[in-house]
Amino acid sequence: MSIEVGNKVSGTVSGITNFGAFIDLGDRKTGLVHISEVSDSFIKDIKDVLKVGETVTVKVMSIGDDGKIGLSIRRAVDKPIETAS
Repeated sequence: MSIEVGNKVSGTVSGITNFGAFIDLGDRKTGLVHISEVSDSFIKDIKDVLKVGETVTVKVMSIGDDGKIGLSIRRAVDKPIETAS
């Protein structure tokens, strides 16, 4: 699958920093999931949630002019639409 904004793709966690995780998308492309885009809940330490080598599904949020790819794990999860009661 091509890497375009809005697409969901599978990748492998290739590195973890205190601000996010780098995801190897294959074809020599790497994107970054900022820590705020990993989960809907607060994450104190990203290493508690992700491990290097883990396969994850991500949604492509942005592709910069410089080739940097912004990704989101939490937005790649299909959630049921909440209805007002």
